[in-house]
Amino acid sequence: MPNENIPTTTRAVVLKKSTKDKSPQAVYHDACIVQLPIPPLKDSEVLVRIEAAAYNHRDLWIRKGQYPSVTLGRVLGADGAGIVIASGMPDDALVNRRVFLTPSRGWKNSPEAPERKFSVIGGVREPPIGTFADFVVVGRDEIVETPCHLDDVHAAAWPLAGVTAWRAINYQAQVTKGQNVLVTGIGGGVAIIAQQLLLALGANVYVTSGSEEKIKKAVSMGAKAGFNYKSEIWPNELGKLLREQNATLDAVIDSAGGDILNQTSRLMKAGGKLVCYGMTASSKITFTMREVLNNIQLKGTAMGSQRELIEATNFIAEHKIVPQVSDVLNGLEEFEEGFEIMKRGSIFGKIVIRMRRGEKGRL
Repeated sequence: MPNENIPTTTRAVVLKKSTKDKSPQAVYHDACIVQLPIPPLKDSEVLVRIEAAAYNHRDLWIRKGQYPSVTLGRVLGADGAGIVIASGMPDDALVNRRVFLTPSRGWKNSPEAPERKFSVIGGVREPPIGTFADFVVVGRDEIVETPCHLDDVHAAAWPLAGVTAWRAINYQAQVTKGQNVLVTGIGGGVAIIAQQLLLALGANVYVTSGSEEKIKKAVSMGAKAGFNYKSEIWPNELGKLLREQNATLDAVIDSAGGDILNQTSRLMKAGGKLVCYGMTASSKITFTMREVLNNIQLKGTAMGSQRELIEATNFIAEHKIVPQVSDVLNGLEEFEEGFEIMKRGSIFGKIVIRMRRGEKGRL
């Protein structure tokens, strides 16, 4: 690796212990920009100049101490896209390629579950890297080439949410063309990408949200209809629409947990699938004898393998799918604003930091 013009340090957003006295139930760790050394590259590593990094709700949970293996001093961020500027391997063809980082470790190929201990980069003990930085040293087998139709901002918005949605739809729900699928909590990154993938597969998509504005946006993007989950009668409204169409739900892609089966199993076909990738409403899902007798399948899913991420990336390249981005922040210095936007919960899509200077705004 030639040494000229290769940086030796990088700015990065790291997790720090809160300086304010708070109860254990109200933890909110500080974060700040620091200068960190860039270690020498091993033969198996490359140096990526991060052009854009995206937020996930796990970043907020990490700051609240509500995520496994939270480690002070670690760089935050699981999603990032940029350019390979150096390699530990001479004449590496990856140099100058546009790439995004794989957000997880421990899961390469198995269709069932991770082959070894599973972890996600950013803010945790292992792996000790994160994407909220100007430069990141990463294994050359832990990057994926960015599809030509995506700029860096939208590429950064893709990996974690994309592989989660892809696995939920393709492996767990096994959705095929013409099937009817309910996606709950539209507005979040995974839910929106799930809708986009489902539409490209030729499925009929229905959505729920607590925001009429988000429902309208989802319908404008191709959803058949949307329902406000704040209304107690939303399952009846969906049921009426499905009966008018002589249809049932083949699958539900859910992020809330709680009472979702009581609300939807009557609307599902025999053998229908509920795929849950999060539990924001409740940490339990009620499963009754009604679901047993109707052969309803309840499946949990958490992200996916690197192989599935590559499959999903090839799919969005073929169908020219562009992840939805809600807010673009202008430079690493604005990182705290991203957390505040997330707390407000008004986003429709992903929040992304564009590392190089540019116009700040909403997309």
